[in-house]
Amino acid sequence: MTRYVALLRGINVGGIRIAMADLRRVFTDLGFGDVKTVLATGNVLFDADTADTAALKSTIESALRSEFGYEAWVIVLDVGTVRRIVEAYPFDPDRDGRHPYVLFTTDPGVAAGLLAGQPDLDPEIERVQGGENVVYWEVERGRTLDSPFGKSTGKPKLKAFTTTRNLRTLVKLLA
Repeated sequence: MTRYVALLRGINVGGIRIAMADLRRVFTDLGFGDVKTVLATGNVLFDADTADTAALKSTIESALRSEFGYEAWVIVLDVGTVRRIVEAYPFDPDRDGRHPYVLFTTDPGVAAGLLAGQPDLDPEIERVQGGENVVYWEVERGRTLDSPFGKSTGKPKLKAFTTTRNLRTLVKLLA
């Protein structure tokens, strides 16, 4: 049995409202064990007896689409991978006045494309660095949505391939 994290994109932040009890029920109905949600932003911990994360992703997305009637996008990672990603965060996660984020992607080309703009970023506002199918991002508080990198991550064409989490949320998932 392997412990996994499912990171759902776009729920309870932009019109798609899903109660965490309903979300847990869907995962339990799929046969997953020890299902827990963390915060109300689409973070689910669960146990499964497969190592096929692509199959888990497909199964979960299909169930969410069927149950809640929205275009579901999910990133599924084992807890060990999430732990390595958190431990590799390259910036000071406690830097005053900054938000520490991790952008997850299912497409390495998307990460490369996002990182291509790195030389043009103002380090006084934000910094980025690539990682294990992630982009680490530190941004000045209050600038998440209007910073150049923040704007580039919000493009509709990226919805199916990315989701972003605050590093502190990821730490809670590992607790």
